[in-house]
Amino acid sequence: MVSRKDSNIQRKKRHARVRAKISGTSECPRLCVYRSNANIQAQIIDDTTGTTLVAASSYEKDFGMSGSNKEAAKVVGKLIAERAIAKGITEVVFDRGGYLYHGRVQELAAGAREAGLQF
Repeated sequence: MVSRKDSNIQRKKRHARVRAKISGTSECPRLCVYRSNANIQAQIIDDTTGTTLVAASSYEKDFGMSGSNKEAAKVVGKLIAERAIAKGITEVVFDRGGYLYHGRVQELAAGAREAGLQF
């Protein structure tokens, strides 16, 4: 019998390694990405106070498209950047959440950069 490792457990291990090195401050908060099969979401978090400053996701009511493709990830990236700039946040630390920097995660980062966030 072939046993297959749980990929989410592996992702959580990678995320824990990254989080040991990355932390968001009030001057430069952390842009955290979560990706599921059907949706993608992003949050800007201040780790010193433990608060979410800005959030955007593909399962919001007025999103209007499927959240499981690269175009939707780019739109979510633009949304979070616009909301962050409106709150006065221009520079963040990118936390890919243990996912590979490829596909939807890469498109979300590209959308955020296009809309004006720096990381």
